[in-house]
Amino acid sequence: MSTIDAFVESLEASGLPPLLSRKHGGEAFRAGVVTGDLGPLRFAELRTPAGECFRDARIARGDDGGTWQLYLLTRGRVRAEQGRSVAVLEPSDLVLIDPARPVQFAGTETTNVTVLVPRASLRLHADEAARLAGVRIRGDRGPGALVSALVKDMVRSATGFRAAEAARSAAAITELISVALSAQLGDLRLAPDDALRSRIEGYIEARLSDPDLSPAKIAKNHHLSVRRLHRLFEDQPLTVAALIRRRRLERCHADLAAPGRTVASVAARWGFSDPAHFSRLFKATFGYTASRAAADQRQEDLVHDLGQDPVRDGRDAPRRVLGA
Repeated sequence: MSTIDAFVESLEASGLPPLLSRKHGGEAFRAGVVTGDLGPLRFAELRTPAGECFRDARIARGDDGGTWQLYLLTRGRVRAEQGRSVAVLEPSDLVLIDPARPVQFAGTETTNVTVLVPRASLRLHADEAARLAGVRIRGDRGPGALVSALVKDMVRSATGFRAAEAARSAAAITELISVALSAQLGDLRLAPDDALRSRIEGYIEARLSDPDLSPAKIAKNHHLSVRRLHRLFEDQPLTVAALIRRRRLERCHADLAAPGRTVASVAARWGFSDPAHFSRLFKATFGYTASRAAADQRQEDLVHDLGQDPVRDGRDAPRRVLGA
């Protein structure tokens, strides 16, 4: 793309957090974007000229706060500022950016990969997020190196996944990102409340199929009052009840990708005794019905068995929005 305005418009159309250009070096402006999805993860490879760009408070306020932005530099050199933190990035380095806060970038001609990760998946506390945003994460050692290597190849390799495969792969990548962020914090010891909350989350995960799973039952089995249980989760993205519901729905979504399973049987397996209530929750969460999810997967399996390329509304194949 040869103009800044066209690049900015295409960047916004790709679903990435918007940026404004302050200046760029050289007489010719050449930039490109390749975007795609892997399960709930949205990713994009950007090629940008030397210069500066930023997101001010006015633009940041328009963000819905639903994602974190993990930025990986693969070529060039970049200075990223958010809050009081400044990250000077070399190739393979990463930085976590909060799309709901102002940020500034200045750099040479670069290539970078951005991954948008649902906030609920990373489960960062407010204080942890404040400490991590805008801080350089080295990509040449430890967990950061593993994340860097995976993210670098996402744009080219995240194709041909079935829905269930994409969801599981995205979950694995998200977990590795969480490990790298925890390592960056430099203190893996959990506070008592954090340790208790982790045990409760594990308890919930192991008992999602129990139709009687509820905050009251969880509190009783952990020798807590219901009020104390709710206080443990008051600064989390989801309440206890919402966490149970969301994880059950995600399990249902994954199971609908398996052949020979009906919507009713999947719903019952994961604790939804009222099919109509389940159908409403599923559509409100994913934007389409459970029946459609199952039908789409059957069609995808048929296409896959015939040896053709799967087509899922363009969600799993990188798409070129613009190019140099």
